[in-house]
Amino acid sequence: MAELTDPWRLGPLQVPNRVLLAPLAGIGNWFVRLQARRYGAGMAFSEMVSSHAVHHGNEKTCVEMLRIHPAERAGDGGPVSIQLFGESPPIMRSAARRVAAVGADGIDINMGCPVPKVFKTGAGAGLLRDPDLAVELARAAGEGVAEAGRKLPVTVKLRSGVRPGDRSGFELAHRLVAEAGVAAISFHPRSAAVHHKGEPDYELAAELARTLPAPVILTGGLQDEESVRGAFAATGATAVMLARGSLGNPWLFDRLVGGREDEPTAEEVLRELHWTIDRAVEHLGQARATRYLRKFYPWYVGRLGLERGTAKELCERLQRTETLAQARNLLDARRLTPALAA
Repeated sequence: MAELTDPWRLGPLQVPNRVLLAPLAGIGNWFVRLQARRYGAGMAFSEMVSSHAVHHGNEKTCVEMLRIHPAERAGDGGPVSIQLFGESPPIMRSAARRVAAVGADGIDINMGCPVPKVFKTGAGAGLLRDPDLAVELARAAGEGVAEAGRKLPVTVKLRSGVRPGDRSGFELAHRLVAEAGVAAISFHPRSAAVHHKGEPDYELAAELARTLPAPVILTGGLQDEESVRGAFAATGATAVMLARGSLGNPWLFDRLVGGREDEPTAEEVLRELHWTIDRAVEHLGQARATRYLRKFYPWYVGRLGLERGTAKELCERLQRTETLAQARNLLDARRLTPALAA
């Protein structure tokens, strides 16, 4: 049986281990990816990016969301894949060509997003209802990569189906590999209808891993070290992909592939949060970073070991900050020491 620390092949890529960062919508920018890789992630996927916005040259999309930072290329970190979504094969081909040209190591197509505004356009999990279009879309992405003169793996992220009991995602996975040459399938064994609720169907994921002639990357329900190791062993997947379980918790990667055994200290958590603040400013500037970081604070505050009421009050005060200086003042370790010791 493979170990999480073992390297593996994804098309032409050598991936150094089997624990990856999932595409996190609205979150997975370059510094979130870089953080995961600093702690050992073997590969990192970008947040979901509109193929239409890339095709039409939307400035924010092309400058910010397609940004691959030089630091992501440094050291021994694994590859970076950009995730695209859309429902038009010609536009997907164009977007894939541009993504390949900016230096991505791989392209992932989202065919699993259950959010209504994506689903109703026929993109994301909406493609489970039109498997012929899904295959055409994946094939078009591969054509765009070839037109850019690159050899990149095209992967697809799928849900198990639209409704509970529906196996359309399982069936589509086989077609995508056989007919569109997809290099791997990221499989979330919950239906689109339940979003993130309920238990993932790891038996279905195991069946896919046994029958698909391509790597299966498991995602969904992987919240901690125990659940990751258990699901990896039970399904026989090639790799696992951490999503919500890694938010504010990059140490999970270190526990899985780096040999770490202890939980981070409060000082480590604060230091990592300040690193995140610095990178957000680099990415967005002071004003936008101040607003953007409000969704990050609860993930880190919850790991400080504060009494519940104190943690809630700190989160509420951080949400009201108008400058990052105010936020940093609230997160001053010297000020928090009495509460941490209480």
